[in-house]
Amino acid sequence: MMTLLVILTSLVMGCSKQESEGVGKYGMMDDGTPEYAAIQFFNHLYHDQDMEEVLRLSSPKMSRLVRNYHTNSNFQRHVMNLSYDKVELAVDSGNNNVRGQYSDEATVIIFFTGTFHGKKKEDLRTTRLKNINGQWKVHEIEVDKF
Repeated sequence: MMTLLVILTSLVMGCSKQESEGVGKYGMMDDGTPEYAAIQFFNHLYHDQDMEEVLRLSSPKMSRLVRNYHTNSNFQRHVMNLSYDKVELAVDSGNNNVRGQYSDEATVIIFFTGTFHGKKKEDLRTTRLKNINGQWKVHEIEVDKF
């Protein structure tokens, strides 16, 4: 009986599809990284109707700024200066500077590619994050100088 149980368990485990928890190309981004937090922040900012998840991924300083604009589209237009009808996000993989295990700050560059009123728009933003109580939070967003 025990042998049958082991065989069945092996078959079920072998046939089940394992999904990656990460995001990004090929699902290689771990959810505990600043890159994951940054991409999730912008993903919720551009694809959700409410700002709850954006606020959850924000530092106290960023939360105050987000609340001042009341809606995702207002924040996109006035703070980001980037409005899109459809947008895809990507993390700059070349910005993979080595962080210490106990680092509390990180910088992540996010590429934006999409359309607005039928015209293609590409841009990027430098995002500064802080590790607050073991979770990465977006603290500042800079417009690229180029």
